[in-house]
Amino acid sequence: MSAPAISVRGIEKSYKDLAVLRGVDFEVERGGIFALLGSNGAGKTTMVRILSTLLQADAGTATVLGHDVAREGLSVREVISLTGQFAAVDEILTGRENLVLVAKLRHVPDPGGVADELLAAFRLTEAGGRKAGSYSGGMRRRLDIAMSLVGHPEVIYLDEPTTGLDPEARLEVWEVVKGLAAGGTTVLLTTQYLDEAEHLADRIAILHEGRIIANGTLAELKRLLPAATVEYVEKQPTLEEIFLQLIGPRQTQKEAAS
Repeated sequence: MSAPAISVRGIEKSYKDLAVLRGVDFEVERGGIFALLGSNGAGKTTMVRILSTLLQADAGTATVLGHDVAREGLSVREVISLTGQFAAVDEILTGRENLVLVAKLRHVPDPGGVADELLAAFRLTEAGGRKAGSYSGGMRRRLDIAMSLVGHPEVIYLDEPTTGLDPEARLEVWEVVKGLAAGGTTVLLTTQYLDEAEHLADRIAILHEGRIIANGTLAELKRLLPAATVEYVEKQPTLEEIFLQLIGPRQTQKEAAS
């Protein structure tokens, strides 16, 4: 078997007295979609920032395509791309100008040709001459992901890519993500939307209170809970039921303080 695209071992990160990551371990296979699932504040974005070399871990090791994120930051940045929770497009520029700008910054040959190719791939050719500020939420996110693919990165991090999008726009982004994996790109997806992980991911890890409490395929996670039966019809647990069962009941602020 080939080496994993991403390998994380014992990663810890604290902000003063707040421990955000408490020994995180997981691997992401090449060419697959790996979902890091967790509630707000679970540490998903912190993990992505460490893997992007934007933040240094307090302990543990992480590698991307064999490059250590702490010691080989430049090599890591050459093979990855990151799309954050909010689209990073320049609203004053047109869609095509956004892509050309990124291509020039990355010293990619033929920036205009690259921009036209990505506009076509993301069904934005007709909108390419319009200012990005006039785009719908789904179009802006598609443009944002297209910008992150300039230079053909082998690994892409999508940090909650459908936050704030309507259902139709979310479906558009889902199709884009599936297309990335189909083309051989390794995708690390963070999300708090259970249906998103269920529909997209080859493997799912649940991050809770700074630790991975479950990691496997959807079928493997379903086997963690016993199937209910009604009139001899087996009912498989949903990913939402698995998630809530594993993390336990949410404490109120009053309970947490007592």
